[in-house]
Parts: sequence; C-alpha cells; structure tokens
Amino acid sequence: MRLLLALLLPFSVFFTIGRPFSGLLCLLLQITLIGWIPAAIWAVYALSQYKTDQKIEKVLKQRG
Repeated sequence: MRLLLALLLPFSVFFTIGRPFSGLLCLLLQITLIGWIPAAIWAVYALSQYKTDQKIEKVLKQRG
C-alpha cells in the first residue's frame, strides 16, 4: 500500500514513516510537474530504507 502511495503521492510516504521534514521538501519538489519523478524515486528509496531498518531492529530485538 505504501509503495502505491509512494508513486501517486510521494510526499505522504515520508509522513507515514515519521520523517515530516523530508515530506515537506518532497512536497515542494512534487509541486513542479518535472519534479514528480524524482520525488517518487526518492519516496520509494526512503520506503525501502525504512523497511530495512525495521528488519534490522526486529533481528536485534530477537538476539538480545
């Protein structure tokens, strides 16, 4: 669901993963039509990093 959101409304993904300042910057980039593609790429990348961080935290909690 977040991946679809990252493609359609890139700025909103940053708010769902707890990065509101990046969300505002992404919104400014997204306002321009040509900036929509870089904003979507940035949102997908940030989402993948967020998922990786969650997996690492889960493994660390299981170990200790």
